[in-house]
Formats: sequence, structure tokens, C-alpha cells
Amino acid sequence: MQEKTPGHDEQLRSLSEVHSSISVPEGAGFWKKMAAFAGPGLMVAVGYIDPGNWATDIEGGSRFGYTLLSVILISNLFAMLLQHLSLKLGIASGRDLAQACRDYYSRPVSFVLWLLSEIAIAATDLAEVIGSAIALNLLFGLPLPVGVVFTAFDVLIVLYFQQKGFRIIESIVAGLMTIILLSFLYEMIVSQPSLAGIVGGLMPKKEIVTDPGMLYIAIGILGATVMPHNLYLHSSIVQTRNFRKDETGKRSAIRFATIDSTVSLALAFFINGSILILAASAFHANGHFEIADITDAYHLLDPVLGVSLAGIFFALALLASGQSSTLTGTLAGQIVMEGFLNIRLKPWVRRLLTRGIAIIPALIVSYLYGERGTAELLVLSQVILSLQLSFAVVPLVFFTSNSKIMGPFANSRLLSVVSWVIALIIIGLNGYLLFNTFTA
Repeated sequence: MQEKTPGHDEQLRSLSEVHSSISVPEGAGFWKKMAAFAGPGLMVAVGYIDPGNWATDIEGGSRFGYTLLSVILISNLFAMLLQHLSLKLGIASGRDLAQACRDYYSRPVSFVLWLLSEIAIAATDLAEVIGSAIALNLLFGLPLPVGVVFTAFDVLIVLYFQQKGFRIIESIVAGLMTIILLSFLYEMIVSQPSLAGIVGGLMPKKEIVTDPGMLYIAIGILGATVMPHNLYLHSSIVQTRNFRKDETGKRSAIRFATIDSTVSLALAFFINGSILILAASAFHANGHFEIADITDAYHLLDPVLGVSLAGIFFALALLASGQSSTLTGTLAGQIVMEGFLNIRLKPWVRRLLTRGIAIIPALIVSYLYGERGTAELLVLSQVILSLQLSFAVVPLVFFTSNSKIMGPFANSRLLSVVSWVIALIIIGLNGYLLFNTFTA
């Protein structure tokens, strides 16, 4: 990386308004330090349970029962490793992934990477808009176009709480995550899934590769699980902690941040797995093999399970998912624009730009084509994310394996090999998904 003067570094701090704003107590015990580092992991985890994941999990469970549960597990293991690399880059180098790309690559290459990351963030925001609009329709009967317009107002909520400090945003996300978690705990209790089916589903089956229909949905689950904007986000928000910047302090920070990330992504695995398990136990087990739509799932849950609240909790979790992802998507947009271009827009301008790009297609499609059109748009948003994912994963693995950038924190040879293998798997599978999507 290029050498920076102290003044230049000061100017280019990632999320400068909250950089090193949360103190880490020196000489404190494990749990006090853990509490200081807890938070960024949950903010990353909500990206792994955003509305874009729901459709693939529902379709996988309704068509193939518990079989694809192993794919969700493998996808989350990939995510855990990639998010570890992301937080390590931020802590060890003091640069987020976007800044590292600008430091290392030529201006044209950096610009293309910025453009692709912006497209990915817009696609993520599109999924959040659609998911929130569907949830508002299910809970309150709002027409989809009205729900889409209503999501524009969350910009005011985001901006208000951004001014109150980073811990407030982390607390809001934690609260929304709790709503989602409790909702699916209830769904698991009332759906009474097969324990043997769950355990069997966690074991990979050869049919996942040999059955073209199953393979297609499996790749869709992978593409919807590993989110490119989270790699930019995590490398930045770990720098909100004010830890010692010597080797010992960084090593400790990486350790605690990794625990925070891994535990949070384990919760995301439980929620994603619960969506598939719910679809398997409620739909597949009762002969409903073609449920791939969030709205259809909502309307079938109560009569199939014989309870009156399953659909309500399902829609409530969907709304919480969309709103929590909105918060982190806003931050990711700010990080990539500042990191790649060193352009610092006012937060309300940045937020309106991102949300406007997402609202316009969602509004047109929901008005002209209704529920079916928005469901297809939701799938398209995940295809777009699949296309961009490789352009975030490859630089991340390259930077964290480079001792000139990472110093003593560079990936070991074994970790580098594993990381590159995962990167190649993601590239290959997402390429297969895109080929089949556009040639079908």
C-alpha cells in the first residue's frame, strides 16, 4: 500500500465520525472486553438473513424437505471465514476493504470495483424494500406500491439514530435481531419439525450435486447467503473500537472481534436454517412442494400448522429483517463511496440516493405486476449480488494473504489455501447460477 502522511491518514479514516469512538477497557477481564467488542458481528449477521434469503430457503424446504440444510451450514461456514478475513484486514491494516482497493489498484480498476459494489448495495436495498413492503402488506394490508413508498420514510429514522452514536445503531440492530430470533423460536415450537430430519439434513448428500433442480436452489442459497457488501462493512465498523494499535492490541482485537462475528453468524445460521426447516415441516411434509413465494408461505402457515399466530410472527420477522438490513446497507453505501472515491456526501443525500435507486424499480414492478412481479424482482436482486460477490471476495483474500499489507497478521499458508479454495468455489458456483439464469 502507498505510504500516507499522518494528516492524510486522519482525513481518510473509515467512518471518521465514529472511528475509535467506543472505548475498550485496558486490563479488563474477558467478559468486559467481549462486551466492548460485541456489536459489529450482529450488524454483519443481519445481512445474512435479509429478505433476499427467505425465498430461496422457503423454496428449498418446500421442494426438498430438510436436504438442503447442509448447504446453509456450509454457506455459513464460508461466511464465518470471509468475515474473519474482513475484520482482520480492518484491524491489522487500519484500512477498510474499499480503501485497500483504492490504495492497491489503479484508478480505472478501483472505479470499476466501486461501481460494482454500488450495484450490489442497490440490489441489497432493493431486496430490503421489497421485503419490507411485503411485510407491511401482510401485517396491515397496505397495497404493495404504498408499502414501497412507505419504506422511503425509514431514511428519517436511520439519520436520526446515526446522530446518537454508533452504539445506538448497534442496539437497534440487536433489538430487531431479537425479534427475528424469538419469532422463529415460536415457529419451531409450533411446526414440530422432525429432529431426525434436521440431523440428516445437516449431512451433505450426493443428490445435491446430481439433481439439477436441487443443485440450482443450493447455489441460490449460497449466493443469497454470502453478501458482498458485508465484506466492506465489517472491515470498517470494527475500527469503531478504540483499542491499542500495537501488535498485542491488534491481536487481542482480532480475537474478540472474531468471537463476536462467529457467534453472530451462528445466530444467522439458526434463523436461515429455521426458515428452511419451517418450510420443510409445514409445507413439504404436508404435500405443498411448490411454495417459493413469501406471500404464499404466509397465507398457508396458519391453516397448515393449525395455529393463529404463525403467519403474524413470520411477517413480523420479515419486517424486522428488512429494517435491520436497511441500517447496515446505509453504512455500507457510505463506506464504499468514501473508501473508493474519497467523496463524503451528507448522510441524508447518500441515503436518499441509495433508497431512490431501489424504490423506483420496486414501485414500477409492484404497480404493474403485483405480488408475482415483486417476487421475481427479489430473485433478480440475488442474481445481481451473485455477479458482484467475486469482485469483493478475491481482493479480500489477496490483501489478507499479503504480508506487505498485513504484516505479522497475514494469512498463514493453510488459511490462504483454504480461503482461495472457497473463493474459487464461490466464483464457480455463482458463475453456474448466472449461466443457468440467463440461458433458461
